[in-house]
Amino acid sequence: MNIAIVGASGAVGQEFLRVLDEQNFPFDNLTLFGSRRSAGRQYTFRGKQYTVRELVHGDDFKDIDIAFVSAGGNTSIEFAGTITRHGTLMIDNSSAFRMEADVPLVVPEVNGADAFNAPRHIISNPNCTTIQMVVALKAIHDLSPIKRVHVATYQAASGAGAAAMDELVSQHGQLARGEKPTVEKFAFQLAYNVIPHIDIFTDNDYTKEEMKMNRETKKIMHAPNLEVSATCVRVPVMRAHSEALWLETERPVTVGEAREALARAHGVVLVDDPAAREYPMPLDVAGKDPVYVGRIRRDLTCDNGLSMWLVGDQIKKGAALNAVQIAQYLLANGWTR
Repeated sequence: MNIAIVGASGAVGQEFLRVLDEQNFPFDNLTLFGSRRSAGRQYTFRGKQYTVRELVHGDDFKDIDIAFVSAGGNTSIEFAGTITRHGTLMIDNSSAFRMEADVPLVVPEVNGADAFNAPRHIISNPNCTTIQMVVALKAIHDLSPIKRVHVATYQAASGAGAAAMDELVSQHGQLARGEKPTVEKFAFQLAYNVIPHIDIFTDNDYTKEEMKMNRETKKIMHAPNLEVSATCVRVPVMRAHSEALWLETERPVTVGEAREALARAHGVVLVDDPAAREYPMPLDVAGKDPVYVGRIRRDLTCDNGLSMWLVGDQIKKGAALNAVQIAQYLLANGWTR
């Protein structure tokens, strides 16, 4: 098994290395690729030193079985043919191919079998907010089909990259010194603020991030009639996204049923004891693999409605971990190149 990471020097690329180690992912050879700027950098992994190679058009992927790609949508589009030309499976973390009919969009706990239908040798990793939401929704959907979802997200600075995290830290320091904060990575100052604006606005006044949650959820859950309305908000948290969900099912699902289903759901940890102040928070979830769910209660506005709160580390489950789990699912179920 020969694997590669494309975008190895980025935040998600570095997370790939950590996750591959944590998951004890089996491989014989590892190749790291990056931009011209990052080529030549060296990283130690499992006691061996690896040098980042520049990503160029050629035959570098000829003997690579699986490539984990997180280098941005433009790079994915430009190099998809180069990566897959000789049969390499490209697991892509960008939004470039997510909604294309011949590219599966996969969260293993929800629709793992879709990964086997990849005629272009490309599998897409969904948006981070979508991933953690559908992991929780699947448990309820199996009890009774979900008709609609309203969701408000509370997204950490790290969702915008390492430079955005640095900017948040810098802003706090600048404000403490009475200086004007530097604002470059976000539309406005994030320190001591929340910004209801992630990605660009579309013609319907929803942002691209919000529309990703709508469209991706339908595709992943094979539920074209499931409606999703999202408001995505950037908050001054370093790592791990939170989501407040309101969902309506075809039949009433009791809080007890929901708790039981979520407690046994793969990839979910139930933390739901409000009386004891036990509920998920990003401070506790950062760096962890599962999606944590709590605050489960009946929606007071809807007879068939439930409300819940969930938190997940968007760099792990929302990106690198989900991609590695796709590869693990394929290998566990007999995939070969």
